[in-house]
Amino acid sequence: MFTNLLRGAAAGAAATTVLNAVTYLDMAWRARPASDLPQQAVDELARRAGKPVPGEGEQRQHRLEGLGPLAGIGTGIGIGMAAGLLRPIVTRLPLLFGATLLGGAAMAASDVPMAKLGLADPSKWSGQQWATDVAPHLAYGLTAAAVLRSWPRRKDLVTD
Repeated sequence: MFTNLLRGAAAGAAATTVLNAVTYLDMAWRARPASDLPQQAVDELARRAGKPVPGEGEQRQHRLEGLGPLAGIGTGIGIGMAAGLLRPIVTRLPLLFGATLLGGAAMAASDVPMAKLGLADPSKWSGQQWATDVAPHLAYGLTAAAVLRSWPRRKDLVTD
């Protein structure tokens, strides 16, 4: 089980790197700005927890600019770890189905909290906004599924 957890963390880290690369390629291609939703989410969650992000002005903003992406990395690794625990199931699924499930899980893990915090309303997104969100998450799912499949299966998965 611990081995699959570590493999999942590695899969999540690799998949998060690919998600970020796809996102940055899209930003460069379309000359669009970075989203500030991750920073807003960190700020709101910290405020609700009674532990506001310290600092004022630029200092505070710079902290949020670091914490937002770090939260995304944590989410990506966390989804990977969960997938690692389910590795015996995930690796038996057809690759594209497993990739879609993992990408969907990563997308839900980022979009649902944003909606619950009142920071985003996916029901009002345009087709282009959906594509901007779906494409990197699908890349995440494909990478995570492929990395999880890259290790040989063992018969004794219970003791793995």
